[in-house]
Amino acid sequence: MKRSAFTLVELLVVIAIIALLMAILMPALRKAREQARRVHCIANTKTLSLAWYLYQDDNDGRIVGGDTRTAIDWVATPTGTLPEDKMDAVRRGKLFPYTNKTLEVYRCPADLRLKDPRQYAYRSFSIPGGANGEDWGEYNEAKTYTDLRNPAIRYIFVEEIDPRGDNIGSWQMNVKSKTWTDPLAMWHNKKSTLGFADGHAEMHAWENKSLIDWCDVAWNNPPGFSFGMTPPASQRQDIDYMVQGFPYKSLK
Repeated sequence: MKRSAFTLVELLVVIAIIALLMAILMPALRKAREQARRVHCIANTKTLSLAWYLYQDDNDGRIVGGDTRTAIDWVATPTGTLPEDKMDAVRRGKLFPYTNKTLEVYRCPADLRLKDPRQYAYRSFSIPGGANGEDWGEYNEAKTYTDLRNPAIRYIFVEEIDPRGDNIGSWQMNVKSKTWTDPLAMWHNKKSTLGFADGHAEMHAWENKSLIDWCDVAWNNPPGFSFGMTPPASQRQDIDYMVQGFPYKSLK
């Protein structure tokens, strides 16, 4: 009996069909994966925002420390540079019990620094200095929840990319001169997740090329990165948005 088998032409046709199907499906799969990461990141940020809110509710309206270097802060300072050191700093923070002791909520699933030896970092989020964080000299920090006017627009968590290997201190910007100080992490195709003082979280799309390029340098070229950037006059949408929502009690 004659055995049947694929001819070379038939094999090439099958390979071509498989390649075509892969070309069609891969963009859809990447889009679905990115969408899942966005949903996950927003959920993590919302959990942190609700934990932040619950902390003040249990402490007579006093908000948790927004720095990373004192005994009252939401996270502690890592004692070393190993991954476990940075995870332990999260566990020692004042906010950890309010997250149901869930370490993963402090991290964006799209944060690539976990696999980058240049600037390993576990925690993706930071609290702005005006929310009981670092004293920046331009504002009086909010110490209590009632210090924050219109909490629905006051972001208290941002995705930060600190090229020094950990998100040190508080996230800062100059609210008076309207200039950038610390870069933002844009892990979601020129978008970042923000968590707000009323407990909600949302994804925000950035508009200005100067900001996007500067933040990209923070990720791709840490040795050459310079903290601080003044946006050109024609690119003020992003800085105006962040100034409007920056949390503080009052300007000095």
